Amino acid sequence: MKRSSLTTTGVMLATTALLAAACSGQVGDAGGDDSASIDSKNLTLITGTQNEPFYISLRCGAEAAAQEAGYELGTQEPAKFDPTLQTEKVNALIGDPPAALLIAPTDDKAMKAPIQQVKNAGSKIIEVDTALADQSVAESSISSDNTEGGRLAAQTLADLVGDKSGSVLVLDTIAGTSTTNERAAGFEEELKNYPNLKSIGIQFTQNEPAEAASKVTAAVAAHPDLVGIFATNLNAGEGAATGLRNVRKIGQVNLVGFDASPSEVEGLRKGEFQALIAQDPAAIGRQGVEQAIAAIEGNPVERAITADLHALTQDNMDANEQYFYKQRC
Repeated sequence: MKRSSLTTTGVMLATTALLAAACSGQVGDAGGDDSASIDSKNLTLITGTQNEPFYISLRCGAEAAAQEAGYELGTQEPAKFDPTLQTEKVNALIGDPPAALLIAPTDDKAMKAPIQQVKNAGSKIIEVDTALADQSVAESSISSDNTEGGRLAAQTLADLVGDKSGSVLVLDTIAGTSTTNERAAGFEEELKNYPNLKSIGIQFTQNEPAEAASKVTAAVAAHPDLVGIFATNLNAGEGAATGLRNVRKIGQVNLVGFDASPSEVEGLRKGEFQALIAQDPAAIGRQGVEQAIAAIEGNPVERAITADLHALTQDNMDANEQYFYKQRC
């Protein structure tokens, strides 16, 4: 009889505990999904680096979309485009994960583990601009078609050069950076369609303008027939322009850059660049937030979204100023 009384009491206590846990949102499956305890209006954006117009423009688009939807967006920016520095920002979220993490991975493999940990803590993962090699981690990826951007750069350079024959240099940033590596590969592939133009290969600049300038100086000395340079991002482009200026080859070697930062746009206007391949980072940021909210609220999510690209030259740049990148929101 005493045993029966204790059993009944235990059942009542267990039932009460389960009801309390259910009310507090703490009942979950064995997988340990913590998403029920996350503030559903809290988003975090981790960019590739700080003070770069592309990421400023992306953040502006994301902030506007979050505000319109009634969500809070906080931004973390590594000092440099470096997976170690970005990992520190990601790891800081594990103990207090946002409802969704929007991130531009700085390495398509090295960033998988820390991002996966935030996902395991309950955050939805949205990739903006760059992406992991493993497509199973993120809910959605929003980016330009970087391979197509490289092809567009090669077509634009070929139009600028015309029938003239010569060598072409490609300046990439860091091996393992998905976006710029794809641009370089697309450019090299498309350039094969122009027999008058010969690539002298892809050279990495470690995303440092000074390194890009040095590569250009060396290429001009080694290849007197150099007629074109494709720089895969802002830092490579600015460094390439400096290198050409140092050897007094501005305007003689066609420089096609990627992106449309204020300095690049001014360089295009002054003739230091002959063309720019502009992305639409504000649209990438806006769509990133839209996909994050859809994932949080249980609505359909698009796995891959491609943003538009635009070839800017001196002739059409003023008609396309909406694609110039911002320095502030």
